[in-house]
Amino acid sequence: MAFGQDFLSAFFGNDYVRDYSHASKTFRSNGYENSPRFKFNFHVYFNINTTQIPALRNAFSEDQSTIGILVKNIELPKFQIDVETLNQYNRKRLVQKKITYEPVKAVFHDDGGDLIRTMWYNYYSYYYKDPSQTYYSPQSISGAMGVNANRTAGFNYNDRNIYAKDQLIGDWGYIGESYNDGTNSAGGKPAFFRDISIYGFNQHKFVQYVLINPMITDWSHDQYDYAQDGGVMENTMTIAYETVKYYTGGIGGVRPDTNVQGFADPNLYDTVKSPLSRPGGTQSIIGQGGLLDTGIGIYEDLEAVISGRGGLSNVIGAVQAAGTAYNTFKGANLGQIAAAEVRAGVTDVLRNTIPGAVRAQPNGSTSIQQRLQAPLFPTPPKP
Repeated sequence: MAFGQDFLSAFFGNDYVRDYSHASKTFRSNGYENSPRFKFNFHVYFNINTTQIPALRNAFSEDQSTIGILVKNIELPKFQIDVETLNQYNRKRLVQKKITYEPVKAVFHDDGGDLIRTMWYNYYSYYYKDPSQTYYSPQSISGAMGVNANRTAGFNYNDRNIYAKDQLIGDWGYIGESYNDGTNSAGGKPAFFRDISIYGFNQHKFVQYVLINPMITDWSHDQYDYAQDGGVMENTMTIAYETVKYYTGGIGGVRPDTNVQGFADPNLYDTVKSPLSRPGGTQSIIGQGGLLDTGIGIYEDLEAVISGRGGLSNVIGAVQAAGTAYNTFKGANLGQIAAAEVRAGVTDVLRNTIPGAVRAQPNGSTSIQQRLQAPLFPTPPKP
C-alpha cells in the first residue's frame, strides 16, 4: 500500500469506496493534470482586419465573435520538417533543412443568417474582381463594391464578345496589390485576416494556437440532397498560414471573457449555471441540491416577495423547496450525513493534491522558485 493511502487510512479510517486503481492516481492527481482534453471544448476567433479595411467595419462590427461559434470543427496546426539523410564515412547523419506549415481545414455551419457565406463573399470580392461586376440591370447586389453597385445597366456575362473591338469591362481576377482599391494603405492591400486563434479548454484553463497571416486556399459549399432528410448544410475552408504562436492561461471570471477573445459573450452564451437537482432534492448538507441550497433558495424567493420584485411564483417556489427538503431529510441523521461529506471532501482534496504539489516545469530550471516563475508557454497579452 502506498504511503499516501496509509496516511489517509490512519487519519480518516476506511473510505466508503476503496480506490487504489492506477487510472485514478494517473489522471486525478494534482488537479487532473494528466487527464486528456475533450475535443468538444474549444473556441475559435477570426481576427478580421477591420482596422485597415474600412469596408469591413460595418459588415463585421458586431458579428466578428459570432463567426467563431459557428465553427463545426477545425484542425490544429500541422508541421512537416524536411530531414535529409547524409553519409559520414558510411554513418547515417540526419540534417534538418526546413519546416513546412501544413494547411488546416475548418468546417462551418451554413447558418440561416448568412454570416459565414457573407464572410466568404467579402473575402472573395476583396481579392478578386470577378464577383464585383453587376449582372444585367439590378440597381444593387449584396456585396458589390464601389460604383458597380449604382450602375443602371450591368455587364452582360452572356455576350460572346471574343472578337469585339472594345472591351467594356477589364477588371477580372486577382487584384491583391491594388493601392487604392477599398483601402488607403501605401504598402499595398492589407491582409483580410490578421490571425486566427484556436482555443482549447480544460479545468478552467486554455491553450491557444494563433495562426499568423492566414489565407484561404480552398473553399467549398455543401450540396443539397433529398436523400438526407436529417442532414444540415455546412461550408468547408482550408487555411494556409505563415507561422504559429503558442499561448496558455486561465479563463477569467468576467463575461465576455477578457483572456479568451470573443468567448462567453452574454449575448451568445447562457451564463446562468443550471443546478443538477431541485434544492433539497438530495440527502446532502453542503452538496449541490442539498440542505444548504434549500435555505438559499427559500431566502431568495422570500426576499424577492418582501422587496416587491417577486410575486406568487416566488411564494410557491419557497414552499416547494421547503416541502422537498422535508420529504428528503425526513428520518435522516443530519450529523452522520455532515460527517460523511466532510470526510469525503477532505479525502478527495488530499488525494488529488498531495502527489506532486510542487510540479517541476521541463524548462531546465533547478530551484523550486525558478520552476514556478518560468512557464512552459507564455501567457497571451490582453486583447
